[in-house]
Amino acid sequence: MTPNFNITELFYKAARENPQHIAIIDGEKNIDYATLQHQVDDTVQNFMQMGIGKGDRVLVFVPMSIDLYRIVLALFRLGATAVFLDEWVSKRRMEICCRIATCKGFIGNRKARLLRLFSKELRQIPVVLPVAFRKANSNNVIAQTVADDTALITFTTGSTGTPKAARRTHGFLSEQFRALREKIDPKAGDVDMPLLPIVLLINLAAGATSVITHFKSSKPQSFKPERICQNIERYGVNRLSASPVFVRLLAEHLIVKGKTLPELKQVFTGGAPVFPAEAALYQRAFKDSLVEIVYGSTEAEPISSITASELVQTGGDWLNNGLPAGKPCRQAEVKIIKISDTLIKARDETELPLQLANAVGEIIVAGPHVLKEYVGQEEMLKRHKIFIGDKVYHRTGDSGYLDENGLLFLTGRCAGIFESNGITIYPFLCEQMLLAIPGVSAGTVLRLGSETVAAIEPHGNKQAVESRLKKLPIHIDRVCFVKKMPRDPRHQSKIDVEALKHLLHC
Repeated sequence: MTPNFNITELFYKAARENPQHIAIIDGEKNIDYATLQHQVDDTVQNFMQMGIGKGDRVLVFVPMSIDLYRIVLALFRLGATAVFLDEWVSKRRMEICCRIATCKGFIGNRKARLLRLFSKELRQIPVVLPVAFRKANSNNVIAQTVADDTALITFTTGSTGTPKAARRTHGFLSEQFRALREKIDPKAGDVDMPLLPIVLLINLAAGATSVITHFKSSKPQSFKPERICQNIERYGVNRLSASPVFVRLLAEHLIVKGKTLPELKQVFTGGAPVFPAEAALYQRAFKDSLVEIVYGSTEAEPISSITASELVQTGGDWLNNGLPAGKPCRQAEVKIIKISDTLIKARDETELPLQLANAVGEIIVAGPHVLKEYVGQEEMLKRHKIFIGDKVYHRTGDSGYLDENGLLFLTGRCAGIFESNGITIYPFLCEQMLLAIPGVSAGTVLRLGSETVAAIEPHGNKQAVESRLKKLPIHIDRVCFVKKMPRDPRHQSKIDVEALKHLLHC
């Protein structure tokens, strides 16, 4: 393995080349690369003095901020592992994650430290590190890390069971950075507004400026469009990297206000599906921007991408054809296998249960930027990975197909597909069909027992909605209205089917 394989070196290189360049802007605070580097060095010394060293795991409960990236860079510099939990995490889920990760250190803001008082798992973490740092006599510590050393541990949403603990090594991070950097291509002169934390790390490695915007997808009321537009204009933001819900809210605001953002040249979005109608909305709002939609997952990011204009041009027959997701990225080797709940073992590529061309199956992906293991979860590994020699395919759990031109189409989660009256139903595609019905805020179709049920979040006359549902090209046995459709906690874009089933007592 290559020694000194540490992604932080890219940041230090950027700091040497652009010392006075602004690294991060957070509200009225900003920090240049040279100052951030010095603060990282001080933080490294502080952590060492408190007993944190190479290989130690530290649970980081700090919101997206200058402090967060100073802390993460310091941990990387030490060869320690940063363990992240989402801010929306429940106490029960947090404790499950703590048991999986077994951390030596804990670092969090005041809210996180209060939470520690009520959690046995958090209190068992022996070393509590301060968010603030003290000036230190830096001796420029560089850990002797190699590609297989763990840099980050993050957790998947885990809405259907135990969350998967993704082990991101320095080698994996480097390959992921290369793949994403090739796609989003940040440069030292760029000013980005990244709401996706990994993108800000890429910006720091490239010498770009990042403008932090505090937005919680779980709380749409936290969206402040006027302030966001002011910051884009004030700081000359020319790139935006955010989830579809943020991009859509900003696009709707711009259209309603008749406002444009000519300085914004590139918009990248991912983490949830974007259909042609929403892509057309992006085109109207960001007339001067290249808008790119990236498909990927925690374990494989990116897998493919498509521009908003390409998506709009594909036509409106997505209900029959599936949602276009673009051609697979250069690093991603994508295959389609037959949908199955069984574990898959293969001695070589010929033993993969491949699906026929243009036929729907499960999407699997291999490549240098594809996660190869989880932390202490052997059964998860067997279920979600296919090992063929040194190559690892990740089973995404998503269904779709590749057409004759190599274009990837998505048809939703494999687990959601079912048969009804001899017809294959893809709830993922039905959700968009339901949204087109006046009076429907959100909806999906699912199988409950022997019935095909339409679950609807209405905003109009329920009888009118039911009448229109009868005219759909699929047979529905029963309609259930819910006050609020449960969503995935991370992006608030996907319907949480398991939570929905608990609500359906109608």
